[in-house]
Amino acid sequence: MREGEQAPDFTSTTHDGTVVSLAALRGRWVVLYFYPADDTPGCTAEACSFRDAYEDFTDAGAVVIGVSGNDAASHARFAGKHKLPFSLLSDGDGSLRKAYGVKKSLGLLPGRVTYVIDPSGVVRKVFSSQLRATQHTAEALATIKGGAPV
Repeated sequence: MREGEQAPDFTSTTHDGTVVSLAALRGRWVVLYFYPADDTPGCTAEACSFRDAYEDFTDAGAVVIGVSGNDAASHARFAGKHKLPFSLLSDGDGSLRKAYGVKKSLGLLPGRVTYVIDPSGVVRKVFSSQLRATQHTAEALATIKGGAPV
């Protein structure tokens, strides 16, 4: 998946049982971020970074969605423990990762990639960094606001 391409549609159930689809979110910015696993140090820092900037995203008309292979129960615990105000999707079979072309890092870890999708469903930013977990938030917000990362 590259910048300028139409984002693949998906329909999935969030950690709180809500069904979400990309098609239903048309007209809004969508930040779809893939992360390796719940409650690991880098993933927790990344999720908390999105949490801390959540109001900035919502003020800009954006929806934030996290995706990992963990199940809904794990996501619910993770979201509750860290007071995450956004949805987490389970991708246990890896189909969403495959649709978006998220590769493993170092051949082992599920990749950490953020896609910023504009209101018409076009990918405007792809940011991939396993080690700079909190930079995903700045990159996404800058893309939505049309400036340089903060």
